[in-house]
Amino acid sequence: MSMEGDEGNRDQSSREEWTLLFWTSLAVVVPVIITLWCSVQRSKRKIHMKDFFRKSKHGWHCTDLFNKPTYCCVCQQHILQGAFCDCCGVCADETCLRLADRSLVCKEIMAPSQTDGTLEHRWVRGNVPLCSVCAVCKEQCGNQPKLCDFRCMWCQTMVHDDCKASLSDGKRCELGEFRSLIIPPHYLHHVNKLRRRHPDEYSKLASACGSSWTPVLVLANTRSGNNMGEALLGEFRTILNPVQVFDLSELPPSKALQLCTLLPPGSVRVLVCGGDGTVGWVLDAIDTMKLKGQDQFIPRVMILPLGTGNDLSNSLGWGSGYAGEIPVEQVLRNILEAEVVKMDRWKVQVASKGLYFRKPKVLSMNNYFSVGPDALMALNFHTHREKTPSFFSSRIINKAVYFMYGTKDCLVQECKDLDKRIELELDGERVALPSLEGIIVCNIGYWGGGCRLWEGMGDEPYPPTRLDDGLLEVVGVFGSFHCAQIQVKMANPLVLKTSRMPMQVDGEPWAQGPCTITITHKTQAFMLYHSAEQTDDDDESSTSEAESSAPHDSPKPAGPASARA
Repeated sequence: MSMEGDEGNRDQSSREEWTLLFWTSLAVVVPVIITLWCSVQRSKRKIHMKDFFRKSKHGWHCTDLFNKPTYCCVCQQHILQGAFCDCCGVCADETCLRLADRSLVCKEIMAPSQTDGTLEHRWVRGNVPLCSVCAVCKEQCGNQPKLCDFRCMWCQTMVHDDCKASLSDGKRCELGEFRSLIIPPHYLHHVNKLRRRHPDEYSKLASACGSSWTPVLVLANTRSGNNMGEALLGEFRTILNPVQVFDLSELPPSKALQLCTLLPPGSVRVLVCGGDGTVGWVLDAIDTMKLKGQDQFIPRVMILPLGTGNDLSNSLGWGSGYAGEIPVEQVLRNILEAEVVKMDRWKVQVASKGLYFRKPKVLSMNNYFSVGPDALMALNFHTHREKTPSFFSSRIINKAVYFMYGTKDCLVQECKDLDKRIELELDGERVALPSLEGIIVCNIGYWGGGCRLWEGMGDEPYPPTRLDDGLLEVVGVFGSFHCAQIQVKMANPLVLKTSRMPMQVDGEPWAQGPCTITITHKTQAFMLYHSAEQTDDDDESSTSEAESSAPHDSPKPAGPASARA
């Protein structure tokens, strides 16, 4: 009996163990299955919604949580998640989305005007910005817990439901504070009707938009710096005509800038949201316009710095980085107040040694060219960012990685004895080099994410840097804290003899074998300068000359200049 009892206990214990194992496995497997099922359904939903958004006239974006109290514009119920249009501001939950897409009109990029030549208000009900003020009674709008009050999607005027009928201008929309930057839909409608598309015709049509009309195009790189580009695109679409706002990840600047050819010559301003590389990309597209004979349509360029270094933005007074500290409305006001200056652009030609039948590599330089430790840091950073781009989504992380590589180079000194590997010739004269770790050829005052190499360095006073003087500043880096300087007109530097060396142009690095590098003046670009901040490039006389000049290439002093490395 005792043996049978022991066997029964063992069987019961075994059953309990299997039962525990079963429920433990079930507790682990079921959540995994549910998670996978939800992931598959979410993926299918995204594909379905993406196809729906692509066919829609609205600029829909899905969100899992609205950042303020939001009400559906169809059923008027409070919603936590759903979709919103970043052009007109319409919000809807998922069940009402298709009805909202059919029944609610978005901003029209091209539409006829009223009989008096003006635009009619386009009202959107509810979800007005926080702390909005009624244009009629001057009381706060949108403070009731329901879908209430109206906002014009063009001029951003807000009115209460009861005050709408008392609006002084009735149906007439004046496009609001930024009318001089907005391309009205009726302007494009008239351009589309023109039989003869000529700059004189555009100027006649522009007269109806006011004498101070300077339309702006926004070109944003959504992959730059803190990845703020996508959010900025939506904010600019809300204020401007959506046709003025371009995502450079979807459309290259060469195509986006063709809109300039439908606007009055010399009137367009371009806001580039990105880093120095994005600015160079846009300026290269502007050079392509010149080659097509579109010189009269060349725009003036302003920078909203979203990159990591942003040295060109710093030199033009726009700061070292933008993180949303000022609203986009203030950014647009800065465009209206900016001054026009010229900036030299240079051609960097790299001819590999021994490969005479291969075309030389040709690059455009706006900021600087360098060979040595800073190029090595940029190359290491670039290599790791290409491998794991998601890790480099923050400007702080990017600068921390740069600092790590800089510290490593200070200890290892991979670029020491650079003077034994290069020969330098400037303005036709051979330059004897001391012991060097690097050479930097600068066109602007800032380098390396905010450093002023030229100012306060060296044993003798040197003239300040300027963007439009046709001169390059050549800096020889002895070590971490010491530089030697020389200012020249043109350069043809660096014939690399044997080993490979890291090089960079405007933050775009590569490893280069034996070669000859030639730097010559290419052209001049028209940039917008923020005079509220003092920089080393601030010069009133050059500003006034630039404002009175036509957009063509200024002749530069020509002469032989070469260097070997």
